[in-house]
Amino acid sequence: MKLCIRVWVSAVCLLGLLFSVNPVAAATTNEIETVFNWAENNFPELFPEHRTTQMIDPWAFRFYPSTGIYTGIKNDEVYVLGGPWGTDSPTFIATLPGLLSQIQGTGGNGSVPACDSTAELPQGMVITQNGNIVNITTNGQCITLPDSSENTNFCEPPAPPQPTGISVLSTVNITSFQTTGITIDLPGFPNPLDTFAQDSSSCIINAQEDADNLVVNSDICFDVTNQLASLPSVPGISVNPPVTVSTVSSSTSQRVSDCFATAASFITDAYTGETWVNVNGSFVPSTDLGAGF
Repeated sequence: MKLCIRVWVSAVCLLGLLFSVNPVAAATTNEIETVFNWAENNFPELFPEHRTTQMIDPWAFRFYPSTGIYTGIKNDEVYVLGGPWGTDSPTFIATLPGLLSQIQGTGGNGSVPACDSTAELPQGMVITQNGNIVNITTNGQCITLPDSSENTNFCEPPAPPQPTGISVLSTVNITSFQTTGITIDLPGFPNPLDTFAQDSSSCIINAQEDADNLVVNSDICFDVTNQLASLPSVPGISVNPPVTVSTVSSSTSQRVSDCFATAASFITDAYTGETWVNVNGSFVPSTDLGAGF
């Protein structure tokens, strides 16, 4: 009976949220995701688990079953419904531009200060930060990697407004790497997948002050079946979908005097965007290596 009442109340809340006003929402997807992720990370007692954003014109909203709360955005205005705000009508919280300004003033995208943006994460991936520790997870699920994901660094450091003179070396330690659905047996040649299981390091020039001593823990799994769909038949390579790649790793960062004096695999200038790749012990600008870099 209690479950039926809860479902009925939730349905009433949703109807109230959807049909109170009807102007078309003007917010972009990035702005919407930024606000909702920020709310989840900063008010877990109200929005306790990561939920997928739903779109029913004119609303973009998320519903949290454990608290019975909706949060929604419509016409550049942010509302909540349910929980301490009651279910009579949506409660106005702030304008979207005003809330975004507040979020950006607290560190980048607001939800994860260590990351430049988490608004375009693949569905099912969650990034949180507590102090100097960032956790990236797919919560034990193998999520589909979008075909457009050219860059799989989902926590790029934010660009500083001016040069900082701070150089930070990050070392990634792989504790687990597993693949399913693909077998590579090329006699006389190393398995190319083994390179992904090796520890690596990178260095950032003009890093933000709080990038020093940052720890990034990652436990993610991707379904890359779509990416391998066009793979031609090659002797020694057997594909049996679904093809998944799972990695557990931890990255630690420390300040260094000169990135070019390290053994990093590559160097990035967070202020200018320039990158260099370690080629046989020498750092070569990526622009000299072609589009692949």
